[in-house]
Parts: sequence; structure tokens; C-alpha cells
Amino acid sequence: MTMTVAFSDAEIRRRADDPATVLMRDPRHPGLYFRFTEARPRGTWSLVVRKKWNRIGAYPDLSAKAVLAALPDLRMRLSTDPEAGAAVSPWATLGELLSWYADRMSRDRNLSDKRKATGKSAIACHLIPRVGELALTDVRHGTLDTQLMWPLQETLSLEFVRLIFGLLVVACRQAHTLGLIPVNPMAGIKFSDFSKTKIKAKPARLRGVQIEGLLGQLHELFEFDPQPAMLALMMLCHGTRIGETRKAQWSHISLAERTWYLPVGNTKTRVEHSLPLTDQVCSLLIRYRAAQQASHCDGDCLFRSNSGKGMSEGQASAVFTGLGKGEWSSHDLRKLARTGWADLGIDFLIGEMLINHAMGHNVQAYIHTTVEERKRAALELWHSHLDQKGFALIHGLKEGRNENSGNALKATKRKACEAIQESTIGEV
Repeated sequence: MTMTVAFSDAEIRRRADDPATVLMRDPRHPGLYFRFTEARPRGTWSLVVRKKWNRIGAYPDLSAKAVLAALPDLRMRLSTDPEAGAAVSPWATLGELLSWYADRMSRDRNLSDKRKATGKSAIACHLIPRVGELALTDVRHGTLDTQLMWPLQETLSLEFVRLIFGLLVVACRQAHTLGLIPVNPMAGIKFSDFSKTKIKAKPARLRGVQIEGLLGQLHELFEFDPQPAMLALMMLCHGTRIGETRKAQWSHISLAERTWYLPVGNTKTRVEHSLPLTDQVCSLLIRYRAAQQASHCDGDCLFRSNSGKGMSEGQASAVFTGLGKGEWSSHDLRKLARTGWADLGIDFLIGEMLINHAMGHNVQAYIHTTVEERKRAALELWHSHLDQKGFALIHGLKEGRNENSGNALKATKRKACEAIQESTIGEV
């Protein structure tokens, strides 16, 4: 049964206590209906035009006052184009929309903590202060250029300005897709409308000729402070990201199977990743685990904070601030590994797979079914190259070149790996 009422927020609240009231209409506004959902007092506004029910929005996000105020424009829009959306936005400004999107990002389990923090900072520190008061209906190229894009490029890198602009685009698109705003104010507005400058990749600050000096530095550091040296070595050996590396746990590593497993929650691509462990790295891990145990660090984390928990993002960054002294960063180790693989003639697809770049579904399927051994061969070639530059002095494995898979040394080391694996994982 449809109840006849005079729509107001007070009337809706009063009717919410009556379970017999489900659908309501107001004779003063033909075609406008309100239906309670099971989660009272929440409900849905609809406008019926030519027997078609058009959803306007949800209550209490959209109050009775807001719906009645928007009703004349809504009727005109639907009379002009019956297929036009009937949504009425609960927000008047970009700031309200961006606050909603920031909250949505913070509760998205598919986003990494780093991406959430970056998005939150960009919205709170740049977007809302500059365009938060801008009405959704007033978003124009000229306004955005004057209030946002041009001031930002004066103080920030163009790459970061593009990231901020991209957040604004995605927030508006998402709100429109969900029917929370009738029109996407950013539709048709592109970053290239404001800047024609091409954003170039940052040049590598570590090159092949520097590997020997770098490994010498890490060798010396490993002797008295193994953890920061090990963090850098794992990145150099495998081309992993700093976030992926600092989160490594002993339970992710199988020395018996010679594999490092990176779970979905640790990777930027949100795809599980695995890396073969060469004999050299197995030997290095054995030596590093012994150093940890000698320091009474028996937890599951490869890289620990003083509190015993895993190393934080800030602590990991501080490691490379000290190592690079401003001349190179952790990402330069990743670039160095990728460039080194190319210089050694390693197949491009294998290199992209090792570096864990995002790939299409078909490529991923191919990778998982055919090239695990090629991944291992690539890393064996790379680590043999590093041995010639001083890596052998750090991991301590003699003749660790992997030319002869049947040599006695390799078999001995593999057994040692298995023994250490059983003992260390059992302690965790």
C-alpha cells in the first residue's frame, strides 16, 4: 500500500517507526516516491516518468529538502532526454566528493598501504585546499588551470602533478559510475590539456661499472651490520621493490626448494610472485640467518625493527639514505638489476617477469606454465656475473657458478640449505 504524505525529513523520520509504511508519495509532487529499505530509516528516492522508475538517490544521504529543490531541474532533464540519469548528488562541491573518495580508498583492501597513504596525502594536502570549495557545476578547464594545475607545477614535479590530477579524474568517474552524481564534471578533461611536456623516466644513477664498488661497500657493511647490507643485496640480486623486500619472512623462503615466495599482500601488482634462489643466495641466506641467531633475532622477519616487528617503510628508506648518501636510491638497485639482465642478453619477457611488472592475463598464464626454469637460468647468469664483481666474497660459496649441476659442492650446499630450512622455520 502506498501512503500519501507531505514529504519532509521530519515526516520520514516519524514514518520510519511504523513497519507498515513502506512506499510513500506526495500529491504535491506527482511521480515522486520514497521507499524504505530494510535498514530503516534508510530509503530510496525515485521519480516515475512515462511509467519508468528513475532512481534519484538514497536517504538520508539525500534529504527531502535536497530532493525537492532539485526536482524541477530533474524533470526538465528527463523530459529532454528520457535516458538521462536521474541521480541527484548529495554533494555540492568537489571537496565533499573528494572526502567521500578518500574514505573509500582508506577502506579498499585491494590497495596497498603505501598507495592509500599517497592518495590520502594528495587529497588532503593538494586537492581539497585548492579546489575543495569549487562547485561541481563550475568545474572547467580554466578554473582547474588557475586554481590547481598551474600552481602545482610551480612547486611539484610534473609526475606528481599528474598523479594528483589522476586522483581527481578517478574520484569523479567513480562517483558518476555509482550514480552519486548525475554528470561527471571531469569528463573530457585530460592532463595533456594543461601540459604538453612529456614526462621522462628518471635516469639510472647506478651503472654496471659501479657494481664492483657497490659490492665492496656492502661486503664491508655486512661484516658488522648485516641487516642493511642484506636488504640491498636481496634487491640487487632479484630486482625486487623495497616494499616487497622489507616484508620478506623466513616462512616465505624455502631453501630446500630454492624459492622465495612473495604473497599477494606484499607485491605492488597484487599478484603473487615467486623467485628462484640460486646457490649463491642460498649460501647468503644461511650466513645471514646465522648472524641473526647470533644476535638472538629468531623471529620470522628477515628485516626487523628495534621493536621486533618487521622493518617499516621509513626505516627501509633510511637504510638507503645512508647507503646512497643522496647519490642513489633503493629504486636504482632495481634499475641496475634490470639493465644488467638486458646487458647479459636475458630475454625481455623473462626480465619483465622477474621484475614483476604488471602483465596481461594471457602473458601471466604463459609465464606460470613454461618459464620457471628460464627464470632460474637468468638469475644464475646474473649472480655469476655479480660473483666476478665481488659478490662471492659476501656469500662465501666457493666455485658458485652453477656450470655443473652435479658437482659435489652444489649437492653439499643444497643439503645444508635443507637442514637450515628445517631448523629455522621450525623455530618461527
